[in-house]
Amino acid sequence: MALQKYALFDTAIGRCGIAWNERGISGVQLPESSAAVTRARLRQRFPAAVEAAPAPLARRAIAGITALLDGTPVDLAGLPLELEQVAPFQRRVYEVARTIPVGATLTYGDIAARIGEPGAARAVGQALGANPWPILVPCHRVLAAGGKPGGFTAPGGVHTKLRLLAAECSSSFHLTGGP
Repeated sequence: MALQKYALFDTAIGRCGIAWNERGISGVQLPESSAAVTRARLRQRFPAAVEAAPAPLARRAIAGITALLDGTPVDLAGLPLELEQVAPFQRRVYEVARTIPVGATLTYGDIAARIGEPGAARAVGQALGANPWPILVPCHRVLAAGGKPGGFTAPGGVHTKLRLLAAECSSSFHLTGGP
């Protein structure tokens, strides 16, 4: 088993966390109520992980996330994720979500159609709710039907989703939609 490491880092929306190993990024943690709670959440998600200085891959991810949340359009889709931990359906959902450009959105139904399962919007929402890599897999760019924010399981719920969209887009986001 690969040695798991994690680090905390500051962003425009608060102190985030990241976990990684030599295979890729294992998880991203959005800010909790304090750095201590963010750290505790990472340790809960990755109990064998040790806190460490970020390796080059983690540094690239941190730099990209920080820049994105400062309003600089950054494509994070090329960063390797440790996908072994997710089911095939989730992988397909995450792959499509990673193609949504900064400043654009899709709906849960759009993603369901793009993976060839047009009736699976609810399952897409569940997969995104379990997303281990928020921001790297930009689940905040996925909206409910009609462009409504829909749910968001991160701390702060829909308010956090809207903060993420606002932070990464100096102009207003737009609904791109369509399969």
